[in-house]
Amino acid sequence: MSTLEADGPPVPRDAARALTALERSKDAFGGRFAASKLRWLRLLAHATLRSARQVERLHELLCFMRAYPDDARVLAQVEAMLARFARRADLRSNRAALAHTGIAGTDTGYPFFYPTAEWLARRWPALLRLDRSDAAAADNIARALPLLVTAVEAAALKELALPGYAALDRVRGRTSDAVFLIERIAALPGDSFTREAFYDGINPSCTLASGDDTPARTREKLDGSRIAWQTGPLRRARPDLRREIARAPRALRRLPARKGREAIDLARGAMVARQRDLDAFAYGDARDVWLVDDGDGYAFVVNGVEPQRRAPLAAIYGGLMLRNGVPVGYLQADLFGRSAALSFNTFETFRGGESAYVFARMLAMLHHAFGATSFTVEPYQLGQDNDEGIASGAWWFYFKLGFRPRAADARRIAREELARIGRDPRHRSSEATLRALARRHLFFEVDPARPLPLPPAAQIGLAAARLLDRIGGADREATVRECGRVALRRCGGSLRGASADERRAWERCAPVVLLLPGIERWHVDERRALVDVFRAKGGRSERAFVSRLVAHARLHDALFALRRVTAG
Repeated sequence: MSTLEADGPPVPRDAARALTALERSKDAFGGRFAASKLRWLRLLAHATLRSARQVERLHELLCFMRAYPDDARVLAQVEAMLARFARRADLRSNRAALAHTGIAGTDTGYPFFYPTAEWLARRWPALLRLDRSDAAAADNIARALPLLVTAVEAAALKELALPGYAALDRVRGRTSDAVFLIERIAALPGDSFTREAFYDGINPSCTLASGDDTPARTREKLDGSRIAWQTGPLRRARPDLRREIARAPRALRRLPARKGREAIDLARGAMVARQRDLDAFAYGDARDVWLVDDGDGYAFVVNGVEPQRRAPLAAIYGGLMLRNGVPVGYLQADLFGRSAALSFNTFETFRGGESAYVFARMLAMLHHAFGATSFTVEPYQLGQDNDEGIASGAWWFYFKLGFRPRAADARRIAREELARIGRDPRHRSSEATLRALARRHLFFEVDPARPLPLPPAAQIGLAAARLLDRIGGADREATVRECGRVALRRCGGSLRGASADERRAWERCAPVVLLLPGIERWHVDERRALVDVFRAKGGRSERAFVSRLVAHARLHDALFALRRVTAG
């Protein structure tokens, strides 16, 4: 049978065969492989696939080939097919089955965090609605709604005792249920923390209907990215982490605020399309966005968070990993001086590709851009309370790259597993074993002679609580202000010319300063420099805070030493 019918599109059997052939050739690049891909792509562009699964398979191939194109002709064909994907007849006929896949033309549902829900309501008010199958949210809405409307409306709702969604319908008018709820919460007195807590108490599930520019994996790309053609095999060999970390990225530059906002919106959309959320993106600071060009089409775009949302001691950066402008994964790094706590996730479309290489380049980026030398992976990332981490074998991914546990029980289990593998190379760790291993952190040191412990954030926080209680009891606000004044006098520094964000950062860190033992014996220059370090916590970019903390060796070491000082 010919590939094309005489008067119509390819027959379904040929379309399925083309799809399978394209899948088999996606990891082979250049020359005749590019020509074959182009032939199959052109056939599939006009084919009608039979099932939702086939449509999704085609979509994943197109996204992959957009990030790893053989040449300009293949990329142009892929871009054209993705641009029209939402209009495909087979997509429309399988739209319900493909809901929540992040494919353009389909709906996306998730209990989004408050800042993300607010962002969606602001950008796409006509397309956002509540998922009314969420019974728990309905009960929460019934209890909360009288607090969000006028007194006369609240009296009516209390008397009628309507179920949550019915009550909402009585007061919202023509505004969508989700937008009405979000806007009423946004009008509450208090600050963003108060409103976020109120929304979290309701925890509604929302559905974002598909629109021309709503978040979709189909459309994800950072504009203006330099293209690198994939002409050889993917790098699947296990990288040497220290060698990769020593190799600096090609370039680092801060983006203008407008471009920074576009990058953060791309990251937020990437999370929405995958039914995820990340505070580092939700509260991203457009003034603190950095583009790291790593060469060969790879780049990282990382952002800090808004000053009022910054952690007291760690600098938190979220980021996308890009190949030819296409997001292939995301990261978060919690930077406490030279220590970086890592979250790393390769998007499913790109797993099995160059994940290990990209991870190694992420470490290099964090080392050269932020001075990180000690890397840790927390239990959740390894699989504790995280089935995805267990299913993916995350613990072994990091172990094979050189990360090691320090806890005695995890080291013992690892030795036993390695012995089993030595006896039987086909051995695979059981789920129970992986969960036991995942209970402990993994570590990697650029310089094994200078290891760092885990940052003692919890110990410092509890010690600060005891200090604040001794000084002022429950009046934390006045006590923190007093700590700020006392700490400033003790350091002999000045906040002259400081912005409101810098002053707030100093006050938030002041109780920690008062916990530092023997600070009066530090050299006056060290104490004044300490003020500059914590003042930088409220500056335009937390990268300056990280670099100043790393440079202030005495303060850096003293903060880690608080683990011992604050014990008990």
